[in-house]
Amino acid sequence: MNTKPVIEEKVVNNIYNDISTLIDDARRKVYYTANSEMLYIYWKIGEIIVKMQNGDERATYGDNIINILSQMLAAKYGNGFSVENLRRMRKFYSTFPDYKLINLHLNWSHYLILLRINNEKKRNFYFNECINSNWSVRELQRQINSLLYERLISNANTDKILQLAEKGHEIKETKDIIKDPLVLEFLDLKDNDKYHEYDLEKNILEHLKEFLLELGKGFTFVGSQVKITIGNDQFYPDLVFYNRILQCFVIFDLKIGKVTHQDIGQMQMYVNYYDREIRNENENKTVGILLCTNKNETVVKYTLPEDNATIFAAEYMLHLPTEKELIKTIEEEKVFLETINKK
Repeated sequence: MNTKPVIEEKVVNNIYNDISTLIDDARRKVYYTANSEMLYIYWKIGEIIVKMQNGDERATYGDNIINILSQMLAAKYGNGFSVENLRRMRKFYSTFPDYKLINLHLNWSHYLILLRINNEKKRNFYFNECINSNWSVRELQRQINSLLYERLISNANTDKILQLAEKGHEIKETKDIIKDPLVLEFLDLKDNDKYHEYDLEKNILEHLKEFLLELGKGFTFVGSQVKITIGNDQFYPDLVFYNRILQCFVIFDLKIGKVTHQDIGQMQMYVNYYDREIRNENENKTVGILLCTNKNETVVKYTLPEDNATIFAAEYMLHLPTEKELIKTIEEEKVFLETINKK
């Protein structure tokens, strides 16, 4: 009687994983090679067009040549060489005249979005953030739509703005992890909805990937409603994260309406507990963030000590802001802070 050898599932899985790794690596190499060749070709085409026009994109003579070139190239190579695409290639070269500045980990779709940004500092910021944070095309577009650059520079000095343009968003100190406002348009909630803090937390957990993207670099999720026992009482911070860059826990409490001194006192208790009972000696102090619809700056200022560097209030928006709307919010906040600082 013939008996078939027993093949262990673990052995098959190991072989499968090895083969999958080979295929995935090969596909990545093929994609990277094809992408780098495409970028180089488009850059060279742009260079030829720019030099043909002597750097003048408005040259009528040059535009006529582009029209003819487009017809000839499209007839042989397809619609990828339309007049519009040739103009994009021209702008690609004009914007990145040094090919060494081209990052081959970004694809042509990334560059098409970046080329729409006329402000050089702003464009450089998103270029660097794409590389540093490994953004997909969709993530890049979402961050531009949510006015990330404008939010980060709202309270930045000249040196900070220059740093953002040259290096992207670097987290060097606690306050660097705070975005204010946070834009949470991906949640299934609207500004005019009647919702509770539980609904806000539930929706954040259901869209955790998007929430982590909005928070920024270095955040990992620890848990929600993580129980704290103090004496005979139990408390439940809404969301707990860990930031690998700052090497500290970050606790979020979600609030609808104005922040009260009781909210701040409770957050202070959470932070104190984590500092004394949870964090290791080599870790930095815990950060507490009250995420709310109204920061109530006066209460925050007078409840916390003047040297406070670990507890913050930040507002959130449930829709993508317009630049005009964001500027208005920032200006109102500056005026308000100047008023209370004089008191």
